Amino acid sequence: MSVVAASVRRMIPLVGVVLDAPDPQKLARFYCELLGWELDADEETWATALSPDGGTKLSFQLEPNYRTPTWPSETEKPQMQLHLDFRVDDLEAAHQHATSLGARLQDFQPQPDVRVYADPVGHIFCFFV
Repeated sequence: MSVVAASVRRMIPLVGVVLDAPDPQKLARFYCELLGWELDADEETWATALSPDGGTKLSFQLEPNYRTPTWPSETEKPQMQLHLDFRVDDLEAAHQHATSLGARLQDFQPQPDVRVYADPVGHIFCFFV
């Protein structure tokens, strides 16, 4: 690897992920409640959930034609492009919290120490210990 490539790689941190949503403000509020994060940007077409340590953001942009992905994937249906992983200390407590906010536990669970959920619009996220 060249010195320039190595130096550029160190200078480009990932600070956030952007998800499409039919209602960005509503989905940002869901993740703020789920994660204990703060609402940052709060506009009709763009909203952001900000980690309390300020290091990571989840942003949500308006996509009026958003279609819920399938999990696991199915031919001819929208496929998940990515999913979010969150480490938790207590899987059962995190499960109760997530479902009380509207997350849906998915039927397919690939590992015993991981729980796969869909958020209110169908983005997949996982809790693991």
